[in-house]
Amino acid sequence: MSKQKSIRRFTGYHATMIIVAFFAVVVGVNMVMARFALSTFGGTVVDNSYVASQKYNQWLEQARDQQAHGWTVSPVVRSGDRAVVSVTGADGGALQGATITILAEHPVGRTDPFEITFTENAPGKYRSVEPIPAGRWKLKLLVTHSDKSLRVLQDIQ
Repeated sequence: MSKQKSIRRFTGYHATMIIVAFFAVVVGVNMVMARFALSTFGGTVVDNSYVASQKYNQWLEQARDQQAHGWTVSPVVRSGDRAVVSVTGADGGALQGATITILAEHPVGRTDPFEITFTENAPGKYRSVEPIPAGRWKLKLLVTHSDKSLRVLQDIQ
């Protein structure tokens, strides 16, 4: 008895199925990656890079001026549904009587930015008047005292 192996031929049908499967995988992966990219992209960093480059030296000068104040801003933390922040002056003591406002932006731009104001509830300790929604937020703090101001960027979760 002899065993005969049947040889399967590679036909046009096989070639077509391989090509269709290959492109189905490529298109599927591209669609998944495009979905992830669109759902997580928060927008542009600057709208016009040329204009931003023209203001760069001005921004550096503002940063040097802010550092000269010697103020220190603690990380913004949650206390219930409110935000709390502490500010110290150049001497290390509490910076009293400052005006603090925050522009809160969703990191992915899913909601419109909104402003949060603060009141001083202890020397150098400030608590938000408005509640801060749950989730992660990019915060642009503006601390003003006398004729000086300080801008700080922070995140809160």
